[in-house]
Amino acid sequence: MEPGRATKSWSIHTRSEIIAKYQVMERIGSGAYADVYRGRRLSDDLTVALKEIHDYQSAFREIEALQMLQGSPNVVVLHEYFWRDDEDAVLVLEYLTTDLATVISNAAKEGIPIPVGELKRWMIQILCGLDACHRNMIVHRDLKPSNLLISDCGVLKLADFGQARILIESGFDAFEENPPPCEEDGSNHESSLHHPEAFPHTNNLSQLGFENQEQGSSHEEYFSVLDELKTKKSVDDVDKNTNIPDGNTSCLATCTTSDIDNDPMRTSFSYEAMEGEDKEHGCLTSCVGTRWFRAPELLYGSANYGLEIDLWSLGCIFAELLTLKPLFPGTADIDQLSRIINVLGNLDERAWAGCSKLPDYGIISFSKVENPAGVEACLPNRSPDEVALVKKLVCYDPARRATTMELLHDKYFNEEPLPVPVSELRFPLTRNTEDDDSVGVWQDYNDIGSDSDFDDFGPVNITKTDTGFSIQFP
Repeated sequence: MEPGRATKSWSIHTRSEIIAKYQVMERIGSGAYADVYRGRRLSDDLTVALKEIHDYQSAFREIEALQMLQGSPNVVVLHEYFWRDDEDAVLVLEYLTTDLATVISNAAKEGIPIPVGELKRWMIQILCGLDACHRNMIVHRDLKPSNLLISDCGVLKLADFGQARILIESGFDAFEENPPPCEEDGSNHESSLHHPEAFPHTNNLSQLGFENQEQGSSHEEYFSVLDELKTKKSVDDVDKNTNIPDGNTSCLATCTTSDIDNDPMRTSFSYEAMEGEDKEHGCLTSCVGTRWFRAPELLYGSANYGLEIDLWSLGCIFAELLTLKPLFPGTADIDQLSRIINVLGNLDERAWAGCSKLPDYGIISFSKVENPAGVEACLPNRSPDEVALVKKLVCYDPARRATTMELLHDKYFNEEPLPVPVSELRFPLTRNTEDDDSVGVWQDYNDIGSDSDFDDFGPVNITKTDTGFSIQFP
């Protein structure tokens, strides 16, 4: 039994403040730190998702991030939450029944690529959701197709902010010169806030508020802000050094808008270090996210990172949309690094100045890859513009990864075939469940573990060094 859960004899079914407002129905998801139930709001029969979170830090992070993102159409709606001392937090979330992972797996099973116009619309919606996060200096840290939920009318929404971090005070907008983009949500849900002006459903991005950028320095300003934040160590936040897969607890629920007026979380922007944690240094952990979408700096043990790790994950998601299969489906962290290196080449100072300072760089090394395959080889039969889009994200140097706003201005989205309207997207109305045909790489993303594992990897060379030891993999 999970630590902290054994002392709690009640459950969501016996919480008087919850059952007075909601009918708790069947459990639809379960993981290490949360359980999700389908629920019905008694006042109006609205179907909701009730997410009971058993971990304090995860609950705090998810609530705070979603409240900062309230009103963002491409982030799931948080209607309200229940949380008192010595009780698990219960989030009342928008009920969404399918996700991008199901869109991809269904297309793969049918052997039919996703049409380019639909691809572009899915990509734009992902970018709009992530742009909302990054404008608020929120790093999601667990982007993957199964955390990108889809409403009945085709609006894609970022979900599962349990690993998210807020890197600066709420209300700061590092990109205020560009108005925030968003996709219009035609679904019927309550919100206590008005949505920002949304895109009209048109195909031409120049008509969606994406005029050509005049400021050529936006990329430099973006990373200048990140460097300043890292120097100041402005967030008192220490991660627990664990990364247990969270089951499918986010597959049917997500979050943004709060219905609560007198909310103690609303103005909070920094995480309080828990008892026994380091309150002085506010360090992050590299043990975050899902392996297939984890940036190389995390695999090398870096705890000094920012929004850039989401951009790497974004590149992996885009590649999967284009090919209908994972870009780097590693079986362990070392295998994950090996797959990346075989595509991008060896990581050295020429590829990324400063990479030798990564914590595990001097410990883990690979044989020289003479002829790396290149991103192009991973995207057969795709256009040069599509390959270029992925390459802007899947690169070693975090400072070279394109920002969400830069990508939204990319010429790819202004060229024929143009993005289809959201109303023309085709997608299954329910999420795939595991069946006998779910084999090979089409396992659920949440089944992907995170522990490094040398078993069955092959012979390794361990060498003593002046500072310890080095492990070389074939």
